[in-house]
Amino acid sequence: MDVARASEIDALRLTTLCLPVRKLQKSLHAKAKAEPSYRFYSLWDKMHRNDVLAEAYQLCRANRGAAGADGETFADIEAQGVDFWLGNLLEELRTKRYAPGPLLRVWIPKSNGGRRPLSIPSIRDRVAQMAAHLVLGPIFEADLLPQQYGFRPGVDAKMAIRRVFFHITQHGRREIVDGDLSDYFGTIPHSPLLRCLVRRVSDGQVLSVVKQWLRTPVVEREGRRYRRTTEARDSQRGVPQGGCISPLMANLYFRRFLLAWEKFGYARDLDAQVVNYADDLVICCKPGNGPAAMTRMRELMDRVGLRVNEQKTHLVSVPEERFNFLGYTIGRFYGKDGRPYIGTCPSRKAVSRLLRRIHDETSTRWVAKTVESRVTELNQVIRGWCGYFNQGPVQKTYYFIRAYTEKRLRRWLMKKRQRRGTGYRQYPDAYLYEKLGLYKPVVRRVNPSSAKA
Repeated sequence: MDVARASEIDALRLTTLCLPVRKLQKSLHAKAKAEPSYRFYSLWDKMHRNDVLAEAYQLCRANRGAAGADGETFADIEAQGVDFWLGNLLEELRTKRYAPGPLLRVWIPKSNGGRRPLSIPSIRDRVAQMAAHLVLGPIFEADLLPQQYGFRPGVDAKMAIRRVFFHITQHGRREIVDGDLSDYFGTIPHSPLLRCLVRRVSDGQVLSVVKQWLRTPVVEREGRRYRRTTEARDSQRGVPQGGCISPLMANLYFRRFLLAWEKFGYARDLDAQVVNYADDLVICCKPGNGPAAMTRMRELMDRVGLRVNEQKTHLVSVPEERFNFLGYTIGRFYGKDGRPYIGTCPSRKAVSRLLRRIHDETSTRWVAKTVESRVTELNQVIRGWCGYFNQGPVQKTYYFIRAYTEKRLRRWLMKKRQRRGTGYRQYPDAYLYEKLGLYKPVVRRVNPSSAKA
């Protein structure tokens, strides 16, 4: 999941929950926080509460996901009536007749030319998983560690960036282990993960359903046929990417590595602090401790059953070198006066990805679309990107994005009008921004991460 989109979803969850669900979550969280060894024994009845299921449906609906293997869409559900559909799901959960359906496997292209598997549950299973997340999330939120920033309420990826920047500039931890895991979601072992759940949950029905979600078969389209596999059940590994419960499971399992890092004294002895977001991590160390920290990281990952991607894991010394983390480049930059400083800026890969998206949105295949729809789509893309990439010296990047967007939109308008030329004379800046309402990225404040250090 894209980090900017994940932050938007987390914010939505915080702002849209109805009062009874929020009250339930606060009660569960307070109990878990007050009694770290307490095990919750009655949670299934809370998962199929009317208000919990209704909130779960609204959150899934806002995420605008595609149909699963059964082909059922949100439009189909709303055609038959949401209350009727939720009533059927509630009855299945209440009578314990609920059983998850297969996942639909699709492949998402990666920037390096590879492909990433995405396993899409049906909407019915997504709503059930979201209901479980609404109930289980507050319990395990009390146990997650401050170093974990992914898919949690009240924290986001930019806070992880600022934490890394703080370690480097304020504490002098300038040797960075830039770690990468090979297929983290697909390699999480089921038995240790379920033990992490059992430590807090003793409700057998909840544990049984979570286990079924982990071992659900996958179907994949091959032309006109479907191929069904049971790889998760056979290997006893993997958390399906695409499920609503998957981010919580990923955070819960990564906690084991962080606890071991503290337990064995690596954080203290090596002065090495971990910052984690989902399957991304960096370890900030004092100069000279980086090689030892990398060795210990490999050993611990092997012990918890995870694999380190050796090709992408490397040691970086700041400020002599730069590194990328969560879409940002962190390292040495130069101010207008030529003086060096340690700061952050959007990475080249992040900028290139945005430019490709703008290029696709202004392709000639969309000539039949209305001007208003194209501008709306562009505004959503650019506003969302700039909302995340607004730390550090971004003004030059914003200017570059604005110029590229103006150029692409003018060419698209000329193609739509079946004219030749660049469109600079026919569609000046004032027309694009004032008449069409194109979003203009601007730097609204000075960010602390661009300060000279």
